[in-house]
Amino acid sequence: MVDEELIGHLVQLGLGDREASAYATLLRTGPVHARELAGALRWEPGEVETAVIRLTRLGLVTGASSGDAVVKPAEPSIALESLTHEQSASLLRARTAAANAYDAYRRTVHPQPTEDLVEVVTGPEIIERIHQIEGAAESEVLRFDSPPYHTQGRPNEEEIDSLARHVEYRVVYSRSAVQNADYYACNIKPCIAAGEQARVLPTVPVKLTVFDRRVAFVSMSFVEAEINDSMLIVYPSSLLSALIGLFETSWRTAFPMHLGDRRPPALNGLQRRILELLATGITDAQIAQLLGISRRTLSRHLEQLTCNAGAVTRFQLALHASRRGWI
Repeated sequence: MVDEELIGHLVQLGLGDREASAYATLLRTGPVHARELAGALRWEPGEVETAVIRLTRLGLVTGASSGDAVVKPAEPSIALESLTHEQSASLLRARTAAANAYDAYRRTVHPQPTEDLVEVVTGPEIIERIHQIEGAAESEVLRFDSPPYHTQGRPNEEEIDSLARHVEYRVVYSRSAVQNADYYACNIKPCIAAGEQARVLPTVPVKLTVFDRRVAFVSMSFVEAEINDSMLIVYPSSLLSALIGLFETSWRTAFPMHLGDRRPPALNGLQRRILELLATGITDAQIAQLLGISRRTLSRHLEQLTCNAGAVTRFQLALHASRRGWI
């Protein structure tokens, strides 16, 4: 991985741009004096000192006890896990903010008909409205994707057509969506191949699709769908703004699922897909099923990847893959 990509991932975990740049440089150079680090970054000594103080507090560097001390990169797993928890807490706060915005919306617009801002659609009309509004998208679609599906998980021809019209799709999948082999094969893979930008989280906070930032669909979860099969259509309002903010927060913390057409020369196509699916957190058995290969074949490729990376554990493989731009 080039430094810029690693820096981007570190920023997603909550580091500032300068802190991420300093840590990425240390991972490349190893222990260096603070003055040498300043030279490598072309920064003033005070700028390096500020970044190193922050990195020390986060547990990402050690040995920075004086202004010209040797600064060493620390093993990152514990510190980065802590940052990941902080980002999860941020997602929870965003979800709470969205709920509070909805409550505020109900209080402020009480005198006017709610159907002007939120429409409830039920039964067969749900699929009709989905096709109608998605087919009219002009520039951008944002989506949280998780089961159950009103369209029964069939191929999304509307999205394929919209991508061909240069409509940008950004989709955050739940792990449960990626684990569904049939849905992965007939829906997720074709959409990614057509140009969809895809990321994954263990869970998504709500089933949501936003079209051109002007209208949103909010669908029921598994439990809710058993009781009330309905969908909300949200029109411009503080609620819509909150839902868009919730998506953007989740997008920044989600893990990319694919590399588009770019393939590192060190990997073949199957090995790249294995690494991408490993990053989603699903099991080896599910990866083998999704790729249509045996567990033995998967194990052989994982062994080769680990050997090529000079790694012993999967964590070391992940670090090497991240630094080398394999994922």
